[in-house]
Amino acid sequence: MEKLLVIKIGGQVIDDPEKLISFLNSFSSLKEKKILVHGGGKLATQLAERLGVEQHVVDGRRITDAETLKIVTMVYAGYINKNIVARLQANHCNAMGLCGADGDAILAHKRNHPVLNYGFVGDVDAINAPLLKSLLNQNISIVFAPITHDQQGQLLNTNADTIAQEVAKGMSGDYEVTLVYSFEKNGVLLDTNDEESVISEINPTYYQDLKSKQKIFAGMIPKLDNAFTAINSGVKKVIIGKAENLGLMVDGNSGTTIVGQK
Repeated sequence: MEKLLVIKIGGQVIDDPEKLISFLNSFSSLKEKKILVHGGGKLATQLAERLGVEQHVVDGRRITDAETLKIVTMVYAGYINKNIVARLQANHCNAMGLCGADGDAILAHKRNHPVLNYGFVGDVDAINAPLLKSLLNQNISIVFAPITHDQQGQLLNTNADTIAQEVAKGMSGDYEVTLVYSFEKNGVLLDTNDEESVISEINPTYYQDLKSKQKIFAGMIPKLDNAFTAINSGVKKVIIGKAENLGLMVDGNSGTTIVGQK
């Protein structure tokens, strides 16, 4: 089965032009078929402040009212997405920037939370795998902005980590998929103050042991839960590590690799 990389790039790299250029250089040099999912960084928040649109974040998730939806769509699916695509083209990596509405690529529904109204925040229902496969077969690298839609004309702001996981799961029937979460840390750390304390591999049993002994930083647990959900849904492996080490991560020489039970 042919290999596919689904790589998510975090907002802190998006906010640093030098780090972003270096990351995209590394991404361009990867030989496998590949899909990039990017977050939003600080630009949307900064623009909202300038426009006087008050922002509310609960547990790291942006409450998306109608005015905020306009801003994140402009910033995420507009400036950031096309800036990334243009940089990849400069690297001779043929890329196409999409949001979920393009080609009906990612179908979602408006989140229905029992207590909190997240506004126009979407939870993913389906991935248009045939569309993505047809683009990949033309040697096009896909770049996803974290905006989806509901097929009723409504755009939705959707967590980029979740989009990466859902795309990886949705493509696992056609490819041997590796999902890479690249961010500012070297990987999953035993000691959050020690960048050298990277755990090289975590399987389900070891993960439960680490959680029970409270040896994992609480903020990392949602990312790891997402990783194991992907593994349990057909994704071959998940790698979590530093964006600057992308090539090493893909080769298995950096970061933390999440695997199923052997």
